[in-house]
Amino acid sequence: MKSRIGFMQGRLSPQVNGKIQAFPADCWQAEFECGHRNGFSMMEWTLDQDALYSNPLLIAQGQHEIRQMCTQFDFSVLSLTGDCFMQSPFWKASGTEVESLLQDFRAVARACSAVGIQMMVVPLVDNGRIENVAQENFLVAALEREMPLLAELNVKVVFESDFSPLELARFIGRLDPQWFGVNYDVGNSASLGFRPTEEIPAYGHRIVNVHVKDRQLGGTTVPLGTGNAQFDTVFSELAKVGYAGAYILQTARAAEGNHAEVLCKYRDMTQNWIDRYGA
Repeated sequence: MKSRIGFMQGRLSPQVNGKIQAFPADCWQAEFECGHRNGFSMMEWTLDQDALYSNPLLIAQGQHEIRQMCTQFDFSVLSLTGDCFMQSPFWKASGTEVESLLQDFRAVARACSAVGIQMMVVPLVDNGRIENVAQENFLVAALEREMPLLAELNVKVVFESDFSPLELARFIGRLDPQWFGVNYDVGNSASLGFRPTEEIPAYGHRIVNVHVKDRQLGGTTVPLGTGNAQFDTVFSELAKVGYAGAYILQTARAAEGNHAEVLCKYRDMTQNWIDRYGA
């Protein structure tokens, strides 16, 4: 049986321009082989707005190569983090830019379907955070209009947000559970000071993907176990709601370039939490 623990694309490659997360254009193919060699069989694709249509995911030849590498290295790419949507949120655009960004959204959804990606994570944080009711209503209405396309492609939209637990429960309750869910980010919740005992009971039945990382309260990403994330409580609560999805390591970058060694250590820590709580 395949492991439920995967990694965010780029975590096995050198950082791009000092960013903690970006598409590793120069070595994305090598991550399949490196991941396979280190016992991984799943990754989450990451997609930036910059050079969007040059990303291999958006190119027919690139899609062919992705499928080929999945087969060669027994890999699954089942989810995508759409940083592009956070960097250029259509729910905050105006004029002709709205339709242009919605066309990007549809193109990404079609590309996901072409390689077997089943979930697109839409980050409603940082530049993508929802700031008022009008933005929320626009986002919900726009995505409801895209439901026939999502159904045709069999691709689900999942949200990561900085909403409080009850607000996120209210928000996701507006959208059809067949095509919309929640990506629970352990580190972001810790940074925001949220309590897993309030979050997961509120909307745990809508969680379909989990990002594993650690952050300090109000601070940045730190090595697993050194921040404010309450991992024991998180995994205990996830077990209570019967979570059976993937855990994606979106962890702190290796300080000395030993990417695989550090990622394997984080994988083993995560597996221990899964085993301990049956999550």
